[in-house]
Amino acid sequence: MLDTPLAQFKNLRVEFQTKDGPVVGVEDISFEVSAGETVCIVGESGSGKSVSSLSLMRLVEFGGGEIAGGQLLFDRGADKGGTLDVAQADDLLMRSIRGNEIGMIFQEPMTSLNPVFTVGRQLTEGLRVHKGMSKEQATERALDLLRQVRIPEPERRLNQYPHELSGGMRQRVVIAMALACEPRLLIADEPTTALDVTIQAEILALIDRLKRETGTAVIFITHDMAVVAQMADRVVVMFRGNKVEEGTVEEIFENPQHPYTQSLLAAVPKLGEMAGKPAPEPMRLMNAPTKVDGPILPKSDKVLLDVKNLTTRFPVKGGFFRRTVANVHAVEDVSFQVKSGETLSLVGESGCGKSSCGRSVLRLVEPQSGEVWLDGENIMEFNQTELRAARREMQMVFQDPFASLNPQMKLADQVAEPLLNYGIGTAAEQREKVAQLFDRVELPRSFLGRYPHELSGGQRQRIAIARALALNPKLIIADEAVSALDVSVQAQVLNLIMELQAELGISILFISHDMAVVERVSHTVGVMYLGRIVELGPRGAIFEDPRHEYTQALLKAVPVADPRRRKSERDLNFKPIPSPIFPVDYDPGPSVYDEVTPGHFVLKTA
Repeated sequence: MLDTPLAQFKNLRVEFQTKDGPVVGVEDISFEVSAGETVCIVGESGSGKSVSSLSLMRLVEFGGGEIAGGQLLFDRGADKGGTLDVAQADDLLMRSIRGNEIGMIFQEPMTSLNPVFTVGRQLTEGLRVHKGMSKEQATERALDLLRQVRIPEPERRLNQYPHELSGGMRQRVVIAMALACEPRLLIADEPTTALDVTIQAEILALIDRLKRETGTAVIFITHDMAVVAQMADRVVVMFRGNKVEEGTVEEIFENPQHPYTQSLLAAVPKLGEMAGKPAPEPMRLMNAPTKVDGPILPKSDKVLLDVKNLTTRFPVKGGFFRRTVANVHAVEDVSFQVKSGETLSLVGESGCGKSSCGRSVLRLVEPQSGEVWLDGENIMEFNQTELRAARREMQMVFQDPFASLNPQMKLADQVAEPLLNYGIGTAAEQREKVAQLFDRVELPRSFLGRYPHELSGGQRQRIAIARALALNPKLIIADEAVSALDVSVQAQVLNLIMELQAELGISILFISHDMAVVERVSHTVGVMYLGRIVELGPRGAIFEDPRHEYTQALLKAVPVADPRRRKSERDLNFKPIPSPIFPVDYDPGPSVYDEVTPGHFVLKTA
């Protein structure tokens, strides 16, 4: 490592001007990053970890913030004049640094990609501006980058738009864009929250390899302590705009000094800690690390949701007349049951069909065939009026809260919207119900008049959950509902969902890629791969006795919150995921299962 640090934060202070006066985002923080080093910044949402990295890119000003004090020193190299105080640099100079010398991977891929340009256009833009490449050279480099981040069929992806890709695919495109110009410093702001375990493992290995080969320094912002254990050389722990602890990764994990760091580590769900336990358990909460013995959640034998042979395919158009030339087999012959008060989790990689399956159950996407029975009625036979009435009983919490909330509506109005739509209660009763929902998801009532952009990612997700609860549904489909939340908020939200389940008997279809969380909250687990459930059974059977090779590979890829048990790239022997696109006349055949133990089904392979 070089003597001169690549980036130095010296007494940084960032303020945001609001109508109620200035709000301090970062109070006083100092740390440095050397070439070839990974520094992880951890803390809860709202602790200032993203604000400090946005300050180094001077992007914080575009969000209404200002650097009120301190220095941000960045070493550009001897050929470009050495060390520069970024806080004093002009806009023109910053434009040449952003993306070229400092790359950034943002947290929410849908908001950092332009919806009106193809993936190829967005990937090649930086290469042509900063590196002066021709169109052909930039396209070749773009294809190479997409292969590096393991996107299947990269040639096809270049001509697609962001909305045509799954959440995990979009995040990989954003990562490819950040790596395009081989920056000296890479800032990764929660880059793997939207990714499933196998791809997360590969992206972490990719960033780590890039760091070793090119000497790129990495500032890695995350709330996932297992990722910190896997990636970090040093760790900076932030709390309410201040640095509370800094040390090597071993010091932080094995001998945390600050009470906040200790409680942060205590709240991390660890894979395997539920072995032998019959029912889900609440997560450890940060403010009460010892409170583990929560209610054992009841579940009845009454089947609320019965999905039979569900098949959803999306047409691929082509040719002059835009005819259907092939089909994407998103969900292929899927069957499962969810009992009242039960949580069934669907896990798998992005693109495996788990979100499409959840949307098909609600008929937000129209399935090709199959039956969906909710409380004894087949939703597939409903007309639009009947379906609208049935939707009172089933609600969805989406993956990206920023995309599912209206940026122009106050939060109180958004949570009240379902009540208004169905004409429930008077205006006063609606206001009271909304206030109670805010209390329930542990948001202060002072937030009622705020807009989505004034909240952190975790707070936005809690608004989405409050809105889903407004109609007291029987079934909630949570599509990656806690994937973007930090440890403590994730624990609170999951405990909240579990308490509501115990109180109200709500059934939950929990779609996730976080195996440790799935192990904590599920009664039953279904593992999806290429549109099919390859293994389905009680939680204990799936985690303690996985039979399908894909389930075994998935569990092997989960990072462990212990820096001495890091996964090497050799551990990740994943085969490329085959394409789910087949000709129009292709018949994949039915899903046939072996029952290996009572209730534990494994897909027969051809």
